Amino acid sequence: MRQVIATDTAPKAIGPYSQAIRSAGLLFLAGQIPLDPATMQLVEGDIEKQTERVLENIKSILTAAGSSLDRVVKTTVFLKDMNEFAAMNEAYGRYFAQNPPARSTVEAARLPRDARVEIEVIALA
Repeated sequence: MRQVIATDTAPKAIGPYSQAIRSAGLLFLAGQIPLDPATMQLVEGDIEKQTERVLENIKSILTAAGSSLDRVVKTTVFLKDMNEFAAMNEAYGRYFAQNPPARSTVEAARLPRDARVEIEVIALA
């Protein structure tokens, strides 16, 4: 069984994909970039501010699916510049302060809309 999750409190998909899919007791969220859901524009600011926007978008999708950041089991972080890892990690750590999920972080040559950060997650439904 597969259920599409969609909410107006996070950026709409900018391509042929779903914000999230619920299947087999898990939630698979599409990668989120720092888009303001109201304007669909990238937020201004440094990597910390952009990471916060990404995680707020993720939080909104998880909430719409009846889950939360506490139920995230795995994240993958894509950075435009690995030199920004420490600053991204500072913001990320505020959202996952207790029992953080497993994580991979990779540098990507280019992200959608030339964003500086993209994060995808797998969570318990």
